[in-house]
Amino acid sequence: RVAITAGKQWYQRRVAITAGGMKEALSILEPMINDPVNYVRQGALLASAMVLVQQNDHMCPKLKTFKDLFTKTMSDKHEDVMVKFGAILAQGIINAGGRNCTISMRTQYGHTNVPSVVGLLVFTHTWFWFPLAHFLCLAFQPTYLIGLNKDLKMPVMKFKSCAKPSAYAYPPLLEPPKEKEKEKVSTAILSTTAKKAAKSKTAAATPMEVDPPATAAAEKKEEKKVEEKKDEKKEEKKEKGDDEKKEKKEKVSTA
Repeated sequence: RVAITAGKQWYQRRVAITAGGMKEALSILEPMINDPVNYVRQGALLASAMVLVQQNDHMCPKLKTFKDLFTKTMSDKHEDVMVKFGAILAQGIINAGGRNCTISMRTQYGHTNVPSVVGLLVFTHTWFWFPLAHFLCLAFQPTYLIGLNKDLKMPVMKFKSCAKPSAYAYPPLLEPPKEKEKEKVSTAILSTTAKKAAKSKTAAATPMEVDPPATAAAEKKEEKKVEEKKDEKKEEKKEKGDDEKKEKKEKVSTA
């Protein structure tokens, strides 16, 4: 209960010191960012973003540390959802209107802006119901200058500023993380695989035993032998045929 009431009080107190970049306010909020209660940490992130609206590194040197904290909290997988939600809202508040808006409860003429007051009042109850965070938009007021003539066209205008350009420079945009080139890791080779590879190489190097090719003269000799055998078989058949004819004639004469 003490942590919740403390968080509620800071929701209400931070409205009075918004968009000022007060060092005293940031010094009070920094310890609360590391509070063990997630609810308090969420409120501290939102309050720090509201304090740092329309600030740059020249005006507030701690701006970069807080922006890095928002990014780290959003991308941390082990962070609580409630704290992540606060970091996401803080990132949107600090970059409100393309960094061309501020939080103010007064008009440009110094009068109280009722919609802004109502919006901030309802926004302080975001802890109860998170959609109430949209009411903060009622308190945003543009800080850019747009000049138009009677024909609603932009005339050529020049403005003189005695301050350095860094005094009103935009904070640097968020850069996407650079992809690191993956180093090729050499695969471990087992001794057995190395032995098998060596054996396969030696087997491929030694040629297989093949019979020597036959020469043309040897082929001719073999062809002659085959023809001689054929002739011998023919002569044997003729001799057999002649012997059979003689035996038939002898049988006929005796009869």
